Amino acid sequence: MAIVLTLALTFINFVSVNAARVVVTLYALTLGAPASAVGIIGGLFFVFPLLLSWPIGAMCDRLGARPLLLAGAVSGVCALAVPFFWRDLPALYIAATLSGFSLAFYHVTLQYLIGTLSAPLQRSRNFANFSLVGAVTSFLGPLLAGFTIDNFGHAIACLTIAVFSALAFILLTAGSRLLPAPVAKGAAPATPEAPPAKFDRALWRMLTVSGLAQLGTDLFQFYMPIYGYKLGLTATAIGMVLSTFAVAAFIVRVFLTRLIRRMGPKRLLAYSFSIGAAGFFLVPAFEHALMLSLVAFAFGLGMGCGVPLTLMLMYEQSTAGRPGRALGLRLTTNNGVRVVGPVIFGAIGSAFGVPPVFWISALLMGSGAWLARAKRARAGNA
Repeated sequence: MAIVLTLALTFINFVSVNAARVVVTLYALTLGAPASAVGIIGGLFFVFPLLLSWPIGAMCDRLGARPLLLAGAVSGVCALAVPFFWRDLPALYIAATLSGFSLAFYHVTLQYLIGTLSAPLQRSRNFANFSLVGAVTSFLGPLLAGFTIDNFGHAIACLTIAVFSALAFILLTAGSRLLPAPVAKGAAPATPEAPPAKFDRALWRMLTVSGLAQLGTDLFQFYMPIYGYKLGLTATAIGMVLSTFAVAAFIVRVFLTRLIRRMGPKRLLAYSFSIGAAGFFLVPAFEHALMLSLVAFAFGLGMGCGVPLTLMLMYEQSTAGRPGRALGLRLTTNNGVRVVGPVIFGAIGSAFGVPPVFWISALLMGSGAWLARAKRARAGNA
């Protein structure tokens, strides 16, 4: 039941955040916000996840999950309640910031719970289910946002998301006894530590691999629409290409547990990066929406399992009694990549065009495959 509660909280939070990003962005445009302001609002969703993931991971080990999830639930409700009562642009800055604050508490803590509540033989299945819930919410969140905006307006859409977020508070109140006690209670220091330099090389290598997996997924989703726009594809065609990527990612996560049992997580991760590298390399070779959809589908089959695999492997390599720190450090790395990566590749695209962005991304995914294979080879020689 504790796993079911964790997945239910994951569903509520991820739907709320995905819907909030759409509603807040469209609300800002409706209020006349310039593109620069909309960009800042979008970035505010990831400021707290970048800054707080590590200390929240440390707090998971000391305090347990319940108080952190409650903090996330309260801030999630307040985030979208603000623009309902205060219908002006500054309220949207507050909404985005509080939504990011909520996401920071939820994301680390929920991953911590999945790992802590899972027996070793069940861990890959539960992490796969966690990633599957995330894939489903990436569809449902924008759908909820669009439906409520079109039928009731932006303010009511904000209220709807706030009420939906409140379901998490109700679940936490009713099921708090199901949540485990802190893993390292009484043994952890009184204040959060800095990220430890004593982490072994394998853990730092996994952080690099995790960041590459996140970067590859984000760059594909960000630059495929730009590439399609430059080719003159319609918005519907571009949406079809991105949808095939999402469908493929969903499919591969359904079968992720079986794939892990058959191939092993490290070997599967190497294949994931290899397919991702091939996908990036092939994109500039095609200009028709159908062919780009086929490439996107293949890319989704590969990189769709990259992020959940790095999550599972990161947990397995965490120091005994301190999984929250490792997961928090992973999310800090991933969120840093999500902030810095588009800026760097945006400069490359502006200077040299979009195709080099895909080719450089292919090289990066190839390096991820090499790192995964090198790690696997050392494990086999040990």
